[in-house]
Amino acid sequence: MNKALAAIVSIVVAAPSWAQMTPEGLWRNIDDKTGEAKAEIRIQGQAGALTGVLEKRLAKDAKPDDLCKECSDDRKDKPLLGLEIIRGAKKADGKDVWEGGKILDPENGRNYTLRMTPVEGGKKLEVRGSIGPFGRTQTWIRVQ
Repeated sequence: MNKALAAIVSIVVAAPSWAQMTPEGLWRNIDDKTGEAKAEIRIQGQAGALTGVLEKRLAKDAKPDDLCKECSDDRKDKPLLGLEIIRGAKKADGKDVWEGGKILDPENGRNYTLRMTPVEGGKKLEVRGSIGPFGRTQTWIRVQ
C-alpha cells in the first residue's frame, strides 16, 4: 500500500472517533446521588452554540404530563418532555470543552453556568453546573 493510500485509510478509520469528541448526540444522565438513570438528553448544534432537550424521562416517578413548575423563565409550566435544558454552550478555543452556556435543573428551576467535557473517547460527558464557586459534576453516558 503506498503512503497516500495508507494516509487516506487512517483518516477514514479515525474519523468516527473525532466525531465522538463532541457533546452532540443523545446522552443518558445519571443521578450523581443515587446512581440511577434519570433522563435522556439530545444535544445538538444550533446557530454556533449547543442546545440540549430532555427527550426521554427514565425516573420511576416520572409522569408524561409533568410540567416545569419551578422554572421562572420562558420555560415555566412547560412540559418537561421536550424542554430545552441546555442553552448557549460554545467550544472553548483549542480545547475539547464546551462552556459559556447554561443548564437548567427542572427539579428546582435554577439555571447553572455550564461546562461540558467529553471523556473516554467521547463515550462519556462530564457535565458541570455551577453558581459561583459552588457546583457539581455529573457523568452522562452516550446512548448508541
